[in-house]
Amino acid sequence: MRILVLIISMLSVFPAQATSGWTSYGHVVELVPTIHFRFKVKIDVKDNKSECKEKQWFYQDYNASGSREMYLAVLEAVSSNKLVRVYVTGRCDLNEYSEISELGIRP
Repeated sequence: MRILVLIISMLSVFPAQATSGWTSYGHVVELVPTIHFRFKVKIDVKDNKSECKEKQWFYQDYNASGSREMYLAVLEAVSSNKLVRVYVTGRCDLNEYSEISELGIRP
């Protein structure tokens, strides 16, 4: 019985991993390059599989593989007013923004 109580108390200390997957398409509302080793982007998506509290804010670290290409794709979407969708990894940052690992632009 003590082992069961210990396991339950340990599980309550570690937060559950959020869900990963593609969001719906939406327009980029705001792009925020930062000096804090990441960019943030707000996209007016209707469906976000992530369990992060902020459903329309996303981030990616500049040093992650492919982050430069994703940033350039966001810039392209902003300049051409194209719809985008992002793949959320299941991780949330301190602001409850969803981490992204892929980005798609609808032609």
